[in-house]
Amino acid sequence: MADISKSDLRVGVVGVGWGALVQVPAYRAAAGFEPVALCARTPERLGKVAARLGVDDTSTDWRSFVQRDDLDVISVATPTALHADITLAALEAGKAVLCEKPLATTASEAAEMVAAAKATGQPTGCCFENRWSPEWLAITEQVRSGLLGTPYVARVSRSGSYWHPSRPLQSAWMYDRDQGGGYLAGMLIHDLDYLCALLGPPVAVCADVRSSEPVRALPDGGELRVTADDTSAVLLRLACGAVAILSISTVGAHADHFRLELFGSDGTVIGDGALRDTRYQAGGVAGGLAPLTPSTREPAFPEHLAPGLAGHASRAMALMLEDWLPAFDGHTTPVPTFEDGLLSLRIIDAAHRSSEGAGWVPLAPASSAAADQMETR
Repeated sequence: MADISKSDLRVGVVGVGWGALVQVPAYRAAAGFEPVALCARTPERLGKVAARLGVDDTSTDWRSFVQRDDLDVISVATPTALHADITLAALEAGKAVLCEKPLATTASEAAEMVAAAKATGQPTGCCFENRWSPEWLAITEQVRSGLLGTPYVARVSRSGSYWHPSRPLQSAWMYDRDQGGGYLAGMLIHDLDYLCALLGPPVAVCADVRSSEPVRALPDGGELRVTADDTSAVLLRLACGAVAILSISTVGAHADHFRLELFGSDGTVIGDGALRDTRYQAGGVAGGLAPLTPSTREPAFPEHLAPGLAGHASRAMALMLEDWLPAFDGHTTPVPTFEDGLLSLRIIDAAHRSSEGAGWVPLAPASSAAADQMETR
């Protein structure tokens, strides 16, 4: 890794929800970055978060914020509906951009972001930081070393209680599909990205995507119309010949579970357990399964990481950021690209079309698909 001091790349973070909880600690934990400014639209909340984080430089106007000459990187952690506008403006201003997933609300918006990134040549990345979790790093190493042999089946199942009627409501935008809400784009997208990174892209998609409770009662007596999904089942025919089966539901009372299965001619990987405590096993055909040893890699400054789930996410993001550093010298990196963000949204778009009656939806190769998506805008 290059010997880059923490102050070399000055980061402005837009959004102080996930941005404050995960992104700022991640930038502080990673070598080569320093989060120096925050931007959010609500002054009172911004002030409280900035004081807690010890960041004095704040703004409530993202349009002027991304234009600043004293910022090298714009990190976009707003609600999804703002991702495209902020990213495009930042790229036009000559900034490197790291954008949270999902990259945009639609595949066509994401295609425009891909085109802008290519045109400006600025370093860009999409925050699929789960690839850098200790267990997934270890799985990636084993699979790329040939553990599976010929891949046959990949299967992922996630469950949670976030939208069960007994739970308090989340932010209103999360229930609106047009604003990028729902758990297919909000959570299962990490698994879509990981399987594509590990095994290659799909050539066809079939799915059922649904909202179990189309109307939710608001505390003031009003009603919230739900257009985003809480439950999805997705089938992928992968270009490598394997099949991937992914499902998620967030309407199970007391539900908290994750399972990953990878089957191949030469070996197997299985992870099973609670969302925050999944136990993994892996092994070849002859030797049987044994506990998977997670990666022990740590970022340069782990003292900035909080305990618990937020710290776990920040650690993964910090490792991703350190792997992003060579991009600032013009080198390729393993960090998820805007093209990866576009692919995940193309899969989600196909899943919705399949669920609405299209059956199996074919996916064109990435190069022609990006052009097609741009033409639909």
